[in-house]
Amino acid sequence: DQRFNLLMGRELQKELSQKPQIAITMPILVGTDGIEKMSKSLGNYIGVDESPQEIFGKVMSIPDNIMIDYFWLVTTLNSKEIREIENNIKKKKLNPSIAKRKLAKIIIENLYTKNDALKAEENFDLIFKKKGIPDKVEQYIINLKSLKNKKISLVQLLTDSGLVKSNSEARRLVAQGGIKINDRKINDPNLELNLNDLSEKVIQRGKRHFRKIITKN
Repeated sequence: DQRFNLLMGRELQKELSQKPQIAITMPILVGTDGIEKMSKSLGNYIGVDESPQEIFGKVMSIPDNIMIDYFWLVTTLNSKEIREIENNIKKKKLNPSIAKRKLAKIIIENLYTKNDALKAEENFDLIFKKKGIPDKVEQYIINLKSLKNKKISLVQLLTDSGLVKSNSEARRLVAQGGIKINDRKINDPNLELNLNDLSEKVIQRGKRHFRKIITKN
């Protein structure tokens, strides 16, 4: 998307009697929404510093029609291997979801290890197939002394724990049925929670985001 600027730079260099720079461009990687270019500001990105579990889930969410582009642009598979995957999908010899699993594991192996890739796949199956809670969940520790009456609103808990970025997002997700506590859907955005009853419970946002609540005196 910087091609115009690069070419303009070449023209300006000529005007200044400089040797024009060599511009090498690459195809733009479409984001996980399958529409816009991958961008952190658009929220359709896969971060190289994200956890293997998050990367696996995001790769599995990309539309089938852009998957082959990912094989070309973010893996080291050769052209023969990629074309074989593409042809097998077209001939319905290969399920697209199986191909995406392969893609996700390749990406994770390049950033982490093969073992991390396998664990991420197991974690994905636990959440999406068995509808369970992952074995390893990020903890959010609450000091009971810092809260009056040992109570906290659901909205505050969601924002403080980092599951959402704002109170408005928290309220919207609760209203849409996107929040669960120990696999029980919560629909009341005004809910007040008793922390004595909340310790060791898991709050879930959507299908892939979890926090285990730990309370300390």
